[in-house]
Amino acid sequence: MRSLADILDEYEFLEGDERYRLLIELGRELEPMPDALKTDATLVRGCSASVWVYPTRDDSGNLHFLADSNAAITKGIVALVIAAVQDRPAAEVAATDIAALLEPFDLGNQLSSNRTQGVPNMIALIRDHAARLA
Repeated sequence: MRSLADILDEYEFLEGDERYRLLIELGRELEPMPDALKTDATLVRGCSASVWVYPTRDDSGNLHFLADSNAAITKGIVALVIAAVQDRPAAEVAATDIAALLEPFDLGNQLSSNRTQGVPNMIALIRDHAARLA
């Protein structure tokens, strides 16, 4: 997965539909999430599309998130959220202000409110998972 900084560098050079295409591309780059992990416990509430996020932990204690959505742009948005914290220690993820890291993307003005309404819930689920595992 690309770093959030690399994604932002590319995003800033794009406009309109090109930004949508980048988000769709980010969603396609997510590693596959097994259907067995798409449960009520991993479902992000409040999203207009179905979104699932599942944390795994490696031997060093870093969190690695699997995610999926049934909508291409929403899948790209969750990929962007995950890029902010992927493969970091649980305590660091729990303490990270993910919303602040996403501010330069100005998603609220770039996308419809319908597409971004679930972002705070995605962030809350990720931070809650991390806090429990920290």
